[in-house]
Amino acid sequence: MKQILTILIFFTGFVIQAQEVGVVEDSGNKVWTLQECIDYAIENNITIKDAEYTKQTADVTYKQSKDNRLPSLSGSATQSFTNGQSIDPITSDFVNQQIHSTSLGLNTSVTLFQGNQLNNQIKQNKLLVDQNSLYVEEAKNNIILSVAEAYLQALYAKEGIIIAEKNLQASTQEATTAKARYEAGSFAMQDYSDALSQEATNNYNLIDAKNSYAQQVIVLKQLLELQPTDNFDVVTPETDDYQSPLIPAKLDVYQAALEYLPEYKASKLNVDVSEKDLDIAKGNYLPILALTGSLGSGYTSVQDLAFNDQINGNFNQRVGLSLTIPIFNKNQTKAEVQKAKIAIDQSQLQQRTVEKEIYQKIETAYQNVLATQEQLVAAQSASNAAEESYKLAQKKYDLGGLSATDLVVSQNTFTNAQQNYLQAKYLNILYTQLLEFYQGNDIKI
Repeated sequence: MKQILTILIFFTGFVIQAQEVGVVEDSGNKVWTLQECIDYAIENNITIKDAEYTKQTADVTYKQSKDNRLPSLSGSATQSFTNGQSIDPITSDFVNQQIHSTSLGLNTSVTLFQGNQLNNQIKQNKLLVDQNSLYVEEAKNNIILSVAEAYLQALYAKEGIIIAEKNLQASTQEATTAKARYEAGSFAMQDYSDALSQEATNNYNLIDAKNSYAQQVIVLKQLLELQPTDNFDVVTPETDDYQSPLIPAKLDVYQAALEYLPEYKASKLNVDVSEKDLDIAKGNYLPILALTGSLGSGYTSVQDLAFNDQINGNFNQRVGLSLTIPIFNKNQTKAEVQKAKIAIDQSQLQQRTVEKEIYQKIETAYQNVLATQEQLVAAQSASNAAEESYKLAQKKYDLGGLSATDLVVSQNTFTNAQQNYLQAKYLNILYTQLLEFYQGNDIKI
């Protein structure tokens, strides 16, 4: 028994030392509210920035599609040397001598009609801009939910530290009492060993609780794109008298979600984008009409005229219409039209899938709210009863009417009841706020 006692004393001292050098709160930490975390994450999160860059690319593509209606303009200049029998590029005469020639020109063309493809492409690209804007909002929403969940997990872990500290304080006092009684000969070594063992266990639980909180802080820092060396702490709200709020009707939440959630709006726009693909594909059946024009002049060494005289004399202008009529292109247009129709059906299926996913999320959150409401009431009652039982056990222990083993059992029962209550409370907060979020309301704690 003396060896066991020595081991317990050594282990208690080791755990206390580990606690002193372990994860502790820095008094200089910056304290963040949930709203500050959300605002900072929206501003700095990499996922959101990536979605914004994609949206900017869609903006550039949309602007380019509008510019495709403008005329094209290009210039050309050619200097050539020909020896032997050839055709003079300027006069078109057959000659058999050395020729130095210069050709200058400007060419322009503008599409007048292309099966309405240009207009349909512009409309489709505008839809894609709107869709990518919704994807940015979806990315922000995902980050908001992730931050809120991580923040609540951090609060849960932080309150766990408080419970662990109170348990350690109580068990330290109980171990002191046990030591005095053991040395006085009124306490068995077994009871003294149990008291020391509980103190060591509670020291270990405190270190574990602080480590759990530190891990949740790391998760929050990563979501906020903070540096590992940045000081960070979360504000603990007043939730001692927490009561689960009234929950709205499930179908009302679902209807509000369809009006608010950007992922559903984006899925509807995806159907419109696919329909524009069909219009663009059908445009390949129609002819293309373009207006062309050019200005040109040139110089040739065959003529006995000065360079400027030839440039002025050979100046010419041309205007023309170009009509391209599709007759047969190996059924490529037909295949593109068929694939576009299939894409429309697929986008409609995707929209219905998104509807189902949204309803499933709301159904899950709704059922979890109901479950955690009942768990919260039961856990509160169990925690209150366990607290009263533990207080009575402490009094009996102080009077010598209860063994250390029985006191440890009572303390562990109380600790488990407290943990169950905390878990039910923060899960209820999370799921009730999810229902608020799906309705377009801000997440608040």
